[in-house]
Amino acid sequence: MKKVLAVIIIALCLFVSCSNDEIGLTDTNYLVFGHFYGECVGEGCVETYKLTKTKLFEDTIDDYSGKELNFIELEHRKFEQVKDLIDFFPSQLFLEKGRIFGCPDCADGGGLFIQYSQNGNVKSWRIEQNKDNVPSYLHEFMDQVNEKIRLINN
Repeated sequence: MKKVLAVIIIALCLFVSCSNDEIGLTDTNYLVFGHFYGECVGEGCVETYKLTKTKLFEDTIDDYSGKELNFIELEHRKFEQVKDLIDFFPSQLFLEKGRIFGCPDCADGGGLFIQYSQNGNVKSWRIEQNKDNVPSYLHEFMDQVNEKIRLINN
């Protein structure tokens, strides 16, 4: 009984500490988002961006794995187009044990790369673009990420 109670308390603490009220952009918290396509040619195959409280940055390395990132600041107009993306970030993502959803880019359908840093604690996820293979709570966020990438590149 004590073990069950301990698990419930830990789960509640995680839920409360990672609630949507806690997710936000500050001077130290940021969101990295992007897409990647392996069977692709051209500049748009790997696009990765970093969103902070006041700025938007683009990765210049375009590393498919998302392990190497080097950001340069983009113009403020582009920041204004995407600054609300954090509002769509699903807090339920923090409760997941896995870091990969579906099979990103396995069928040449591409994937999304998401990274969130909160007070120096960085978590990353890779999400298949095909919504049939990922939890439904991710769908709206996936749509928003893809839309923001489209806006930045227009």
